[in-house]
Amino acid sequence: MLDGLNRALDHIEARLDGDLDPAELARIATTSEYHFRRLFSALAGMPLSEYVRRRRLTVAGAEVLAGERTLLEIAVRYGYGSGEAFARAFRAVHGIGPGEARRTGAVLTAQPRMSFRLVVEGNSSMKYRVTTRDAFGITGSRARVPLVHEGENPAIAAQIRGLGQERLDALAALSTGGPAGLVSAVVHLTDSREEGAELDHWYGAVTGPEAPSEEYETLHVPAGTWAVFENEGPYPQALQYLWRDVFTEWFPSNPYESRPGPEILSVRPSADWKTAAAELWIPVDHTA
Repeated sequence: MLDGLNRALDHIEARLDGDLDPAELARIATTSEYHFRRLFSALAGMPLSEYVRRRRLTVAGAEVLAGERTLLEIAVRYGYGSGEAFARAFRAVHGIGPGEARRTGAVLTAQPRMSFRLVVEGNSSMKYRVTTRDAFGITGSRARVPLVHEGENPAIAAQIRGLGQERLDALAALSTGGPAGLVSAVVHLTDSREEGAELDHWYGAVTGPEAPSEEYETLHVPAGTWAVFENEGPYPQALQYLWRDVFTEWFPSNPYESRPGPEILSVRPSADWKTAAAELWIPVDHTA
């Protein structure tokens, strides 16, 4: 998998001044476009489109300072339809316009070329199983929230507090399948896994495919295969690290790819909420 990702990065470098098709990049990486975008974002810390934009403007910046082409020629070469659009994008990355940068020989900001490699740290292992599920629902509350990589997510905490204990108990009573009890379900709205990216967060119970209550919304989840991961540790850090490790360590070294669907988290906290045990359900397809 990592070899395929690095071949895709080589392809990007060879075509920074031409068209880049994400579907072709996914074929080079021998995976689906959906999984390629998700995996790239998790590993790189930015969406594929943002990396390509930064790399193009890094190379364009060098040409601006070299002075061998006009600014319009550089703009067109790197995919901008006008000098004004190029200037806006250039300023967003470098903090200065291309004309001023050329006149003053300004210091510019470079996005280094990326490569992915596997780093083995310690001897920890990930506990997981793969299971197939019929269609089911997640019934409860939905809220649009920002992605938070570390620490408590205030928007999610406010969503759960707003339900009140009586409604939380009522939702828990609707649970009819694993993971049991109250769960969080994350539906990513874009390929980005950057801090602050918006997503839909559901909080409720796993139920049958038919909505069991008119009082709550139900997210309908089609039948499919799931990889289920378990861990235990400090709350919420251990849970967030588990999510990170699934995409940065497990997927690159296992014959599965992510597929569209909610990522479901079941948390069993200690009495003081300092630690928690968790199950993380990720929708997957086998690649073999």
